[in-house]
Amino acid sequence: MILLVHLLFGTAIGSAVNNVWLAIILAFISHYLLDLLPHIEYNIQNIEQKQWHKALPDILRVILDFCLGILLIFILSKNNPIIYICAFFALLPDGLTVFNTLFPNKILEPLQKFHIEKIHFLKENPSTSSGQEKISTFWRISTQVVVIIISIVLFRI
Repeated sequence: MILLVHLLFGTAIGSAVNNVWLAIILAFISHYLLDLLPHIEYNIQNIEQKQWHKALPDILRVILDFCLGILLIFILSKNNPIIYICAFFALLPDGLTVFNTLFPNKILEPLQKFHIEKIHFLKENPSTSSGQEKISTFWRISTQVVVIIISIVLFRI
């Protein structure tokens, strides 16, 4: 799932849940729940393979995605600091995965395996010739649009 969706949903949790600690925990867990849904992601293979001479477009895409999410939060929300904290925790699983990809370590490895192999299981299907689920791009994008709409409604209330 793209970063913007995780950011907005984390923000929605931060604005809907009155208990700060519960909001942070739910924002973190929300990342994994959203990644269970069929979704599209942009290709960051050059970053994952540390092919830095080809990675600039990937890096720029990630930065643009992140900045757009923060801008939307700033424009659409009441800008309570807790929502930014929840947005951070909603992105944390991806951040830990990237960190472990770039700097492998034994502590983060099980978390990355869980995130990639167990949570993103809908992306992998060994029975198909391409290795990908046969879920149309329309539905993969639609799930993200629905989450964005729900998020905006929740943090505008």
